[in-house]
Amino acid sequence: MTSSDVGFIIFDMVFIGIIIAYVVFAIAGVWKTFEKAGEPGWASIVPFLNFYKLYKIGLGTGWIFVLLIIPVVNFILNIILGIKMAQAFGKGILFGLGIAFLPGIFYMVLGFGSATYQR
Repeated sequence: MTSSDVGFIIFDMVFIGIIIAYVVFAIAGVWKTFEKAGEPGWASIVPFLNFYKLYKIGLGTGWIFVLLIIPVVNFILNIILGIKMAQAFGKGILFGLGIAFLPGIFYMVLGFGSATYQR
């Protein structure tokens, strides 16, 4: 093993550590967002149930998430959900676009910030 191999291994370990930290904080942000909306926080880590709850909070009905299997519709629904989630917590359209395109960061802001659920 050469010194350049060691450098790549260290870089990979740091990169994976950053990704794991991001995922943990993103899950915590969605967990807190669910709790603010009166939903159980643990639902944020259950596959499919988390999408159902997100759509229930943002759009009022959770079953719309089934449309996520349609390729172009899922992209549009993600943007609509982001905007509706932001509005449900008293935020603007730009914040909603942030939720749509950088959900990990914006759900942390939404969950740990001062925003309150308004529906």
